[in-house]
Amino acid sequence: MKLTYEAYAKINLILDVTGVKQNGYHTLFTVMQSIGLKDVVSVEKTKGEKITISCTDETVPTDSKNIVYKCTVKFFEHFKIEKDKGIHIHIEKNIPHEAGLGGGSADGAAVLVALNKIFNVNASKRVLMFIGGKVGADIPFCIVGGTALCQDIGTVVAPLPDIKDCSIVIVKPENGSSTVKAYDAIDSLGERLKHTRNNEMLENLLDENLTDALKYCDNVFEQVIEVPDRADIKHILRENNSSAACMSGSGSAIYGIFFDEKDAEKAKKELEKNYKKVYICDRKNTGVKLVEN
Repeated sequence: MKLTYEAYAKINLILDVTGVKQNGYHTLFTVMQSIGLKDVVSVEKTKGEKITISCTDETVPTDSKNIVYKCTVKFFEHFKIEKDKGIHIHIEKNIPHEAGLGGGSADGAAVLVALNKIFNVNASKRVLMFIGGKVGADIPFCIVGGTALCQDIGTVVAPLPDIKDCSIVIVKPENGSSTVKAYDAIDSLGERLKHTRNNEMLENLLDENLTDALKYCDNVFEQVIEVPDRADIKHILRENNSSAACMSGSGSAIYGIFFDEKDAEKAKKELEKNYKKVYICDRKNTGVKLVEN
């Protein structure tokens, strides 16, 4: 049996670090949004017991370091599957890594959803989210997708009304960003960290007022992450009438949200003069989608 899923990237409409737990993990207030930039993940049952991985991007590990491998192991552990568990996973990689776009988490979410069907365990999304949360904090959101408020370390996910149609331009600068170093830098700021306006963002999203909600797009990591040309990228997005321009996750990707597709196309063309990885996509109301054969 083989199943193929589109695994969608995410952006953070707002991202605040609200504290540190006793175990050292940081607590968050973030609104995530699924977007049309996607990897394509195929999961196939094979003979034997091995988990094997292939990927179109040679820089992506295809061993136990890959998130999809870890998700598969946790799935088998949770459901006590010990025999006849050979699986091959192929990833068509399109979401850039070290970008804050959740590419690895999206792949992991797609694998958990596929394994749920292949092994016919009929687990709820809540159970799959619980398993995924043991591997990565963004995986529970990527299983649900759409528009959602995520709290605690990111694993508490509360769906919000779907935002209205828009065009999203993504720019991934050449340099990536280390999540570990980003959090270390946040810790060094301490009480000097300027928090985002969380309530204003949430209230407007609940009222389905995206135009006003986007006025509060913000990311605390922009206070500590130095992304080359970030100001220039944002300037081009704003000059072409984006309603928001912000960094996603711990970087280094910058996004702009447009209500006019022509403005988005114009911004993309201008940005492509200086940057290799520029994408335009729509918003999605799900995290993974089965590709019909």
